[in-house]
Amino acid sequence: MDIADFFDTFFEEAEELLADMEQHLLELDVDDPDSEQLNAIFRAAHSIKGGAGTFGFGVLQKTTHILENLLDSARKGELSLRADLVDTFLEAKDIMHEQLNAYRNEEEPNQEAYERICQTLQQIALEEMGEPLEVPTVAPAQPAAPEPATTENAPAAENRLVVSFINVKEKDRALLIEELEQLGDILSQSGDEQRFEVALTASVSADDIEAVMCFIIEPEQIQISAAPAAAQSAPAPVAEPAAKSIKPEAPAPAEKPAASKAADEKSTAKKAAPESSSIRVSVDKVDQIINLVGELIITQSMLDQTVNDLGERSTGNSSLQNGMSLLQRNARDLQEAVMSIRMIPMEFVFSRFPRVVRDTAGKLGKEIELVTEGKSTELDKSLVERITDPLTHLVRNSLDHGIEMPEVREALGKPRQGKLTLAARHQGGNILIEVKDDGAGMDRERLLAKARENGMNVSDTLSDEEVYQLIFAPGFSTAAEVTDVSGRGVGMDVVKRNIQGMGGRVEIQSTLGEGTNTRIVLPLTLAILDGMSIKVGGETFILPLSTVLESLQPAKNDMYAMAGDDVVLKVRDEYLPVIAIHEALDVENAITDPTRSIAVIVQGEGRRYALLVDELIGQQQVVVKNLEENYRKVPGVSAATILGDGSVALILDITGLHRLSRAKKEAGKSASLTPYSYDKEIALS
Repeated sequence: MDIADFFDTFFEEAEELLADMEQHLLELDVDDPDSEQLNAIFRAAHSIKGGAGTFGFGVLQKTTHILENLLDSARKGELSLRADLVDTFLEAKDIMHEQLNAYRNEEEPNQEAYERICQTLQQIALEEMGEPLEVPTVAPAQPAAPEPATTENAPAAENRLVVSFINVKEKDRALLIEELEQLGDILSQSGDEQRFEVALTASVSADDIEAVMCFIIEPEQIQISAAPAAAQSAPAPVAEPAAKSIKPEAPAPAEKPAASKAADEKSTAKKAAPESSSIRVSVDKVDQIINLVGELIITQSMLDQTVNDLGERSTGNSSLQNGMSLLQRNARDLQEAVMSIRMIPMEFVFSRFPRVVRDTAGKLGKEIELVTEGKSTELDKSLVERITDPLTHLVRNSLDHGIEMPEVREALGKPRQGKLTLAARHQGGNILIEVKDDGAGMDRERLLAKARENGMNVSDTLSDEEVYQLIFAPGFSTAAEVTDVSGRGVGMDVVKRNIQGMGGRVEIQSTLGEGTNTRIVLPLTLAILDGMSIKVGGETFILPLSTVLESLQPAKNDMYAMAGDDVVLKVRDEYLPVIAIHEALDVENAITDPTRSIAVIVQGEGRRYALLVDELIGQQQVVVKNLEENYRKVPGVSAATILGDGSVALILDITGLHRLSRAKKEAGKSASLTPYSYDKEIALS
């Protein structure tokens, strides 16, 4: 058996175990620690240590072993927990993560960091328990992808072991026995699903066997003990001291409850059940399926178009009509099912922030309570990976600029502890993510003053939303001094740009003295889009349905010419900038009289616009094709799609379209592009 085949599985599971370890450490109450949490932290360290030893990752094995011993002392009550000890454990977890990444990249871990954390942990052991920790005897430096170590710590070939499986289903048990056959010669096997025992002569150590088995079952479901040489049939489990003799470095067997306790076995079985009902699939394979489903949707649209073109000739053929309806329904269901595979709960994102808040609040000397809501809300995996950095910037910004120091809050009659809320929920075809704090809020006048100081052209007539958007301007910062956290005026502009790159927008609501709510609105996925088809001249365009608010027929009395060539449309006492799509995109044979056009009211970057189009075709779902990968970046256009008749339609970018329209007017091109005269046809305000 080539153990290197298990490398990827080990790396993935170790990542999950480290994440679980961090979460439990952050949730620990040092004054009254929960025994289940301590056991869970210990089990995570123990599993990583076993796998690291199996694959020859010596530095990771040593680091985890020392940490594991301290955790064992903590769960036994021999080591009293304090906040600074938890900080050290978190630091050890970070270093283990770095070591794991080094082995993943076939590199050697940082020796200086390893020696530093080992020295720190040993110092804790000396100060708190009066004795140093035992270090496993393995070579300090192993190759990144070694052959299985079978000489230094392997038992003699004739050494017999009993491997007991607890609450393991027959299907998984068969797979485990196959693996055992690769690790030694099986002498006998007997038992039932509650407890099944396999006696064998092992060619590897008990730790190696456990590490391989734990890729399939939980550590609590396996027990390994030495067997008498005479045991050839149904071997009985050996007393615990014998088990310790073959695994001298194990700190305690407490993580494996006795099989005689039926309640514990039942609990273990319930915990292990979900693992056997899931599989690991490469994201590339899922993406390939999504692309194929997208092509199927396009083909189905083409068939729909063909049936519609047949007109009356198809109406008499009920089987054709029924077949098309069934195909459409099945294609839609298939698409939704495939898309759901890529959906990941927001808990995956939110779980990273307790550590961010803890560390940042510590640096700033603030007391912060983190609250998360809507952790089960799902988002496309590609967006989950891209939203983490923008959210981190927003959280750090709220902690630094938003929430006041404890003394200041107390003087204002607020609780010393500030509150930061991360929330997520679905809103139509979008997901809404909120970063809310109960801090000082935004000072409109201070923002305007800072903008003028930076040379920005701002007006007192700007709405609150437009003033708050100033914080996203490059280099803009109201911080009195630069800190380790923020204040340099970098980051927030990148946040907005990244969110817009995901097809989303950022909105800000704030009340001075009460707090700020930053809202991120994102599409659920970038692969499929609900759109509104519009006609301009002979061209068909797609507007993201999430940006469309309403449509109306403009009246001449509601349109006003502003300075230069700008025109606004009055809609219920609100004046909206007018964008003529045929002007911005140079579309020929379009309707040029605005009163004969249709105004589609859309929203982008927190502002509303009126788009002039010739015709509304209808709502449809389209498969998004990246334009930059297949052609190049086009101003005012975010992507493209293929329509049912095989033609290509451009998906419009609202904010990009507005910038393009303004740029053309400022360049003096609007006169040649505008066949009608606003100042003659429209009354001035």
